[in-house]
Amino acid sequence: MSYKEEYLRWLNSPALSAEEKAELEAIKDDEKEIETRFYGPLEFGTAGLRGTMKTGLHNMNVHVIRHATQAFAEVILAEGEEAVKKGVAIDFDCRNHSPEFARTAAQVMAANGIRVRIFDALRPTPEVSFAVREYGCIAGINVTASHNPKEYNGYKVYWSDGAQLPPVHADQVAKKMQEIDIFDGIKLVDFDEAVASGMITIMSEETDERFLEEVMAMSNDSELVKKADFKAVFTPFHGCGWHLIPEALKRDGFKNLICEPKQMVIDGNFPTVVSPNPENPEGFYLAVDLANEVGADFILGSDPDADRIGLMVRNDEGKFIPLSGNQTGSLFLDYYIGALKRSGKMPAHPVALKSIVSTDMVRTIAEANGVECYDTFTGFKFLAEKKNQLEAETDKKVIWSFEESYGYMVGDYVRDKDAVTAALLLTEMAVYHASQGKTVYQALQDLYAKYGNFCEKTLNLVMPGLDGLQKMAALMQGLREHPLSEIAGVKVVCRKDYQPGISEDVATGEKTAMELKDSNVLEFDMEDGSNILVRPSGTEPKVKVYLLVRAGSQEEGKAKIAAYQEWAESLAK
Repeated sequence: MSYKEEYLRWLNSPALSAEEKAELEAIKDDEKEIETRFYGPLEFGTAGLRGTMKTGLHNMNVHVIRHATQAFAEVILAEGEEAVKKGVAIDFDCRNHSPEFARTAAQVMAANGIRVRIFDALRPTPEVSFAVREYGCIAGINVTASHNPKEYNGYKVYWSDGAQLPPVHADQVAKKMQEIDIFDGIKLVDFDEAVASGMITIMSEETDERFLEEVMAMSNDSELVKKADFKAVFTPFHGCGWHLIPEALKRDGFKNLICEPKQMVIDGNFPTVVSPNPENPEGFYLAVDLANEVGADFILGSDPDADRIGLMVRNDEGKFIPLSGNQTGSLFLDYYIGALKRSGKMPAHPVALKSIVSTDMVRTIAEANGVECYDTFTGFKFLAEKKNQLEAETDKKVIWSFEESYGYMVGDYVRDKDAVTAALLLTEMAVYHASQGKTVYQALQDLYAKYGNFCEKTLNLVMPGLDGLQKMAALMQGLREHPLSEIAGVKVVCRKDYQPGISEDVATGEKTAMELKDSNVLEFDMEDGSNILVRPSGTEPKVKVYLLVRAGSQEEGKAKIAAYQEWAESLAK
């Protein structure tokens, strides 16, 4: 079926509301917009679905939600009666239409005979991972677009371990979606009737309490926190972190947390920021003003679904600067290893996990302190998978997992990024350094002096629309068909293609197999010790380029970054 035929099918479907039909009527003369919305379905992958909220096959709307959920339900039904009895947990964030989409998913699951536990209101992403594990569910659904702009929404899916859906089940869902008609193949039940019959159970404060019990058990320096005269500012960027993060810090004894009032207002339009992403420091402007007003030295910001957290700290000139995810991760691990040792909680065979695109400073810190470090692909489903494997097959214990995009996971009660627990431990970290007479910024300089000057930068080559998808594919294909032997005047000594899992020595041409494979990632290891990785984002219309360098000083590192950045930006032209 052509995109125009699909458009007309939707326009004439009785499943659409009058408002949806009016929306489609309004674009009848815009051929490009029609093609963009109907050229094909959103691709269902291990991260589920993500797209802009519009009426159309390639967008996020109730029809696409119903379609994906019906397919997911049939995959669960195929697992057998016991799996069906376990049911699913459903969560949602602050975005426009998120409650509606979550209720729709619950209606489809219940109509298929699968019991549902759904939160009564928005909750942080880690809490749905927790709920899957806590209640022994077969699966979970989270309606969220994480840190994307306000136009987006998403549909994240989890399996019984609380981690995002493994590839085998994601492939099954995608296959089912091809087989099921988006309008006629859907089972649906009335939400209130399903609640009355017991097919849908509402989760509330009781689940929060169980989750917070686990979070608080991760504390190591609560006594220091209770005594500290230390101020911090927090912003949830209008999202799900607004309650549990302040509550966790309060329960830890932290007395001086000042929440940015305008951004404590839950609003899916994110009215005070262009982008509700803690990776973008400009979003912290209100928090910086507040911190300067109250005399705080430390700022935390969680993204809309509260799975990522970013920090801003004062430098030696007293000016607030953002810490990158790599800097925060390095500080976090260094502190956490010390805290576990001081509290006697360090296991016998500790392990830290990181993604391949994250700083090797983490590896250096871990190994210098007797902690093994393993790499995985980007995405916490891979970090969770590695944790599960190591702990099932060996006597090793994963104490901490991290990726550079502001995601951290500790403990055994979640298998996803967790800004609630990270906020607790990062605040304890700041208080600990203050008790030693240091700012967080000074502690970072100490790490560079001790472990070396690592510098990193992540570039986003944005390529929106149908043309953008083609450009992304062409860019990756071009880098494979025309292998690079130098970048920015520096020789490439090793090329790694994680799709087939092959590493090639550029000088000799010798190829060797790698443990990691089946991911669309290219890595170039440079003669100067730098590593450059290129991969298309799995959730956004962009190609990400990771520049990871090590130098004799921070100034030298920044100069290397600048040279490689110029090359990277040329890829988008």
